[in-house]
Amino acid sequence: MTYENLDAKLVNALLGDGRASLRSLAEDLDVSVTTVSNHLSDLEEQGVIQGYTPKVDYDALGFDVTAVIQLKVEGNALPEITDRLREHDQMTSVYEVTGDYDVIAVGKFTDTDGMNGQIKTLLTDPDINESNTSVVLNAVTENEQFDLEILNED
Repeated sequence: MTYENLDAKLVNALLGDGRASLRSLAEDLDVSVTTVSNHLSDLEEQGVIQGYTPKVDYDALGFDVTAVIQLKVEGNALPEITDRLREHDQMTSVYEVTGDYDVIAVGKFTDTDGMNGQIKTLLTDPDINESNTSVVLNAVTENEQFDLEILNED
């Protein structure tokens, strides 16, 4: 058996079932358990696989208000602002971006009052020059991952 594409196949198998046992992965990929274990360890050491976490439905837990917050920030304060945003538990994503705004943050809230409170706290920061907040009406797709391409093995 050639191990070409084995890492991609292993990642794809874990995307399908992150709780799969080494034995079941080995059977599905037609390799030994030792081979799966070694490749998995390598992927973890390389930072390709960064952990195994449950996929949580925050809506089911009452966090059904999603806000996309765009911020214009004083240039030298960008790292401080993004660090502060990252510390907010309810911010699920924080990006430094190009374009009209410097930062885009996505947050999950239990209600609009909680969202407003966090946004108003942010806006008291003198290093934030401007903001634009959009409330998500419908999450068509969210936090999706995609399978890696498997190269032709012929």
